[in-house]
Amino acid sequence: MTEKEARKELMRRALEIGPTVHVGKDGLKDSLYEEIKAQLKKNRLIKVKVLTDEGTSDIAEAIAEATSAVVVDVRGSVVLLTDKRTWTSLSQKKF
Repeated sequence: MTEKEARKELMRRALEIGPTVHVGKDGLKDSLYEEIKAQLKKNRLIKVKVLTDEGTSDIAEAIAEATSAVVVDVRGSVVLLTDKRTWTSLSQKKF
């Protein structure tokens, strides 16, 4: 499965979930990173709602770098994240 197909599969799975983490006006803090890590470990795929005026893409990259996650998609103010293990298993999967 290519990266494009893996991204498409994860986006299909994400249709059923809502945002579970909200980045408020205070921005990114250590407690927020820990919450994201815990949810990624439990669910493997999460949505993050960004409520700040900063660029959503910049926040997505900062979260991915701090939590060792993979940014699947950024649409509007919602970021879709997955853990690296799920990403590599899907993108290396062969049918």
